[in-house]
Amino acid sequence: MIEPTPFLPCLSPAAGKVLTASQDAGNLTSNGGVIALREFALQLGVADVIAAPLPDARNPVLIRHTYSDMALARMMMIAAGYEDCDDIDGLKADPAFKIACNRAPGSGLDLMSQPTLSRLENNADAVTLYKIGRSMIDLYCRGYTIPPRRIELDIDDTADLVHGGQQLALFNTHAGGHCFQPMHIFEARSGKPVLSLLRPGKRPSGEEIARVLWHVIHRIRRHWPEVRILIRGDGHYCAPEVLKLLRCLDCGYILGLPINSKLDAMAKPWREQCERRRKPSRPKVRRFHQFQYKARSWAKEEKVIARVEATSLGSDARFVVTNLPGRGKHLYEHIYCARGRMENLIKDMKLYTRSDKTACTRWQANQFRLFLHMGAYWLLHSVRLASPRKSRWRGATFETIRCMFVKIAVRVEELKTKIKVSFPPHLPHAGAFSQIAASFGARRL
Repeated sequence: MIEPTPFLPCLSPAAGKVLTASQDAGNLTSNGGVIALREFALQLGVADVIAAPLPDARNPVLIRHTYSDMALARMMMIAAGYEDCDDIDGLKADPAFKIACNRAPGSGLDLMSQPTLSRLENNADAVTLYKIGRSMIDLYCRGYTIPPRRIELDIDDTADLVHGGQQLALFNTHAGGHCFQPMHIFEARSGKPVLSLLRPGKRPSGEEIARVLWHVIHRIRRHWPEVRILIRGDGHYCAPEVLKLLRCLDCGYILGLPINSKLDAMAKPWREQCERRRKPSRPKVRRFHQFQYKARSWAKEEKVIARVEATSLGSDARFVVTNLPGRGKHLYEHIYCARGRMENLIKDMKLYTRSDKTACTRWQANQFRLFLHMGAYWLLHSVRLASPRKSRWRGATFETIRCMFVKIAVRVEELKTKIKVSFPPHLPHAGAFSQIAASFGARRL
């Protein structure tokens, strides 16, 4: 009998024995965790949130892939580390991704192609994107079974460098090239995303910030009329339009205040005092001062906290404006500085879900992509929230979650009455994997 040509015909012998290779291992995939991630997607309904507002003028008789299936497949790809739309062509027959999109791994229809996904991304107009953004805020609010008494929202933007002729891309000296500057809003305590908006590559104006916050706050209070909202941001979010809006909406705020000549003159004696008190046995001296201050563009005086510090490198002063009661030291160190976690949340979005893959020409398509990456963030972050509080998964990065939870080799067998998924027998974190996957279906986050 003539043996078929081996899969790798030129393998060298190993341990004195002939080494052969063939393609008879069965239906294998290295993305087994996507099957468990599907449970998070079904519970959240994030694919329907993104797909439902899209206008669908296709002939229903000819439809093979719904918009919800396309959005789900794209978010699963991003969560698994396949951020390029082209990657779908190599994954359309992957059994784990087919199961994630509710298809049989063997006999089921393969997933959509890259051109189909590209048409999906370019289907949204400005009105549709507004509806999706509003629905993403609703998704955040549905994440709570009991309305919270108070929430803390951190707002910030980040540079998204581009390398083409994309709409809204502007040259930004600080970013070092042409870029977008998307604005992100997260809830500080849980790390849940509230909204991500694509913007031109420049600093947002006070009017623009106030308009975004107005929509977000009003949408949240439609769900939770009694919730107390605290807004935190750095210096360029302290605009008169923002302060006026937050006062009118009865929101708490603590915002960085850019230094000017008048504030610098006020802080000069405080800096000198700190420098005089610094000693070799006391290398750093920090003091806090509270006072009422009114900038020329402000409608009224505001409470300002000055943090003055002297070290071996010199002295400096930083200012924040707030309407919160309390001592300056507590407000600055425990309330304002806590917004530093926002940098890690943006890193999760930008670095680990690659939300900067905004290479489409139309800004509408790039904003739609940003919503898809926001959906992938929801999936990965849900794994983190579903993990036991004292486990190492609770504070893990998305890359760790992806490597330990999503990228798992499994064998998939489609039988007559069931689909069998076989995991490796010596999976080191099998217990934690099973616990996390099961816990999300049993409770809301």
